[in-house]
Amino acid sequence: MQPLRSGRSPLTPGSRAGLGAALALLAIVSAAELADGRPVHYVALMVATPFLAGALASWRVVLGVGALATLTGAGFALAEREMSLVTAVNVAGIALATAIAGAVAAVRQRQDEQIAELSKLAAVAQQAVLRPLGPQVGSLAVAGRYISSTATAEIGGDLYEAMDTPYGVRMIIGDVRGKGLDAVRLASIVLGSYRHVAHERADLRAVVTDLDRAVARNVGDEDFVTAALVEERGGTLTIVNCGHPPPLLLRRGAVIPLEPPAPAPPLGFMPVVRPRVERLEPGDRLLLFTDGLGEARRDGEFFPTADRAWRLLGHGTVADGLASLETALVEWVHGRLDDDIALVLMEYTGSRSAVTAAVPSWEVGAAEA
Repeated sequence: MQPLRSGRSPLTPGSRAGLGAALALLAIVSAAELADGRPVHYVALMVATPFLAGALASWRVVLGVGALATLTGAGFALAEREMSLVTAVNVAGIALATAIAGAVAAVRQRQDEQIAELSKLAAVAQQAVLRPLGPQVGSLAVAGRYISSTATAEIGGDLYEAMDTPYGVRMIIGDVRGKGLDAVRLASIVLGSYRHVAHERADLRAVVTDLDRAVARNVGDEDFVTAALVEERGGTLTIVNCGHPPPLLLRRGAVIPLEPPAPAPPLGFMPVVRPRVERLEPGDRLLLFTDGLGEARRDGEFFPTADRAWRLLGHGTVADGLASLETALVEWVHGRLDDDIALVLMEYTGSRSAVTAAVPSWEVGAAEA
């Protein structure tokens, strides 16, 4: 037999804080009034109690505190031999302040609930675009992380994906120009196209061409998407970069920026990319990130990503590494980020089998051409 529930929800931390502060003030004023004796001198100060509660507490708590303050003030007023007009006005002022503070608290509470609901919707929309990664994709241990720049979880246009394809494990990380629903819409278009063509195109350059067409069909003249595409095939890493921050290779304590052989513009501007090819060693890790990480700063000093990357990301699981990076980053900027950040960390654990040829996609494309 289950116990009966009262149906009352517990007080929120804000309501508890507001209630505690208001009751403390009421107790202090009451103690001062009792110590001073007659006539009443401090009842007018009780008008602050409902407003103090209203700064944090729900409207029900505000009305309860205000009612208690009004009754307490009325009690002190009735204890006078002859109630003065000023005392009566003060008690009436407490009642009026209670009504005003209750109304303000109700409006604030409604706005807080709307913001919370929008935050939930934003989180759902973001998760619909960014599917969870890992923990294992092919021969790679993979983890992804999205760090919002606002407490209200404003939707951004950062994107990532990792898939095991016939051509090896392929990953993309990108950043849509702008924010809000338009950015999410374009991010979803890029990811939708990528999830299809990554399984169809043997050459990463062909994947870039298809993605560029998808972006060009859906953006204005000044909109674009920076992106880096990565392929791991039999221990060979191929990277093409479209105006995106270069990934960082972590190897035996060293941090190596994998700059492209030649710069290329973002998707939407018909990029012509040149692949960079690296041979991976077991234990190598690769960090993909959006420019929010490179632009994070405090007092004009940028977060030293390359200097701290190995210490933060080189140990534990890849998920642990991203959690350590996020903690260090948030501490560095004192919790104030100017832009959303998408992070992907992969670790090469060794080739799955000899069946997968160690041939990068650019050579496959050249052979087919």
